[in-house]
Amino acid sequence: MEKNLNVIRLLSEKRSEELAHFFKVMGDSTRVKILFLISDSEMCVSQIANALGMTEAAISHQFQTLRMNGLVRRQRRGRTICYKLDDHHINAIMALGCEHICEKGRH
Repeated sequence: MEKNLNVIRLLSEKRSEELAHFFKVMGDSTRVKILFLISDSEMCVSQIANALGMTEAAISHQFQTLRMNGLVRRQRRGRTICYKLDDHHINAIMALGCEHICEKGRH
């Protein structure tokens, strides 16, 4: 209990708002699927659109949100733009989330 109180004291209002916003961005199932698809290697929009059965425009829209929030980065390869996770923290957060869901017996 003491440890939790210390963390709350250290967590400024600005940081708590930023963390809540981060989880809002992660709170979309399409974005979660995209992040899992690119968790091991970069992919282009058309590959992801095909994998998810969605339009490239819909995927591009989701990538705009992910990029603006620092979860992914893009790299141009000729006329193609490929995306990958911005850093290893995203993988770790997703892995912990999956572990939590599986531990609770959810699907």
